[in-house]
Amino acid sequence: MVDLSLHPMKEVRVIVSGEQRSFVTELLDRIEVSGYTVIAVTAGKGHGGVQSSHFMFGGIESLEMVMTVVPEEKVEPILSGLRTLFSHQSGVMFVSDVSVSRREYFGKS
Repeated sequence: MVDLSLHPMKEVRVIVSGEQRSFVTELLDRIEVSGYTVIAVTAGKGHGGVQSSHFMFGGIESLEMVMTVVPEEKVEPILSGLRTLFSHQSGVMFVSDVSVSRREYFGKS
């Protein structure tokens, strides 16, 4: 039987316009996160009011959420990289404490 243990990590969620998704994913690639998930064509209400989804080729007219799980030391480089984007584009970043059972999948062995 496999003995599973839980290990603390950070979940990072970044919500941006579809045209900014590549900025976020390229940043995550440069920081060498182990992987990420993109959820496209989202809608919601926030600081700027209601944002409805419009399915267009490439998702440019929609909001997209990019999610990743990383060791704590990668959160600051992600935030630093997003400062430039958020200084002139709308978007938001959420960071949550999570626990994972397979730490080696997320950049720590």
